[in-house]
Amino acid sequence: MSQTSTAPDITRQSQMGTLAVIPWAGEHTEDERDIAFLLAYSLGDVEGGPEVAESAIAAAMEEVGLPVGGAVLDIAQLSKAPVKLLVEGGQAVLTMPYLHAACPVPEQWVEAARERGMVYFLFATRPWPEAAPGKPVSEELLKSFVGDETMLAGSAHCFVPVGSLQG
Repeated sequence: MSQTSTAPDITRQSQMGTLAVIPWAGEHTEDERDIAFLLAYSLGDVEGGPEVAESAIAAAMEEVGLPVGGAVLDIAQLSKAPVKLLVEGGQAVLTMPYLHAACPVPEQWVEAARERGMVYFLFATRPWPEAAPGKPVSEELLKSFVGDETMLAGSAHCFVPVGSLQG
């Protein structure tokens, strides 16, 4: 998990609150092979509360071209990618407007990401204050959040190609 530090619009960034990312990997039901996931979310720790953060994130996703609640966008098919991912040395580095984050990733995640050549990225508009950076997130807590239909419907979903320094 990692906090972010950069943003093109300081006002919107401050309304989004503390942003974090969390990786996990698991078997995909369609082909029974592992797939790497990366979730970005806000802690909702802003003046005005989680509702302000949720609105700011939804507006930011629209601004950068990531539809919320729509189909899964394949970033590799776009002429100008709003999201980039570099995987090196056990770290995933995600770069996009409003979010630049690096987080350690387990070997299972790295293997799944490299095998598929992409990662399933979600940016949740719904804040998740229980998953603050530095606090352990149990598998049950993660499943509860990412398995929530309302959270999924209020998220931007995309496949992001995996880049590396090795080419």
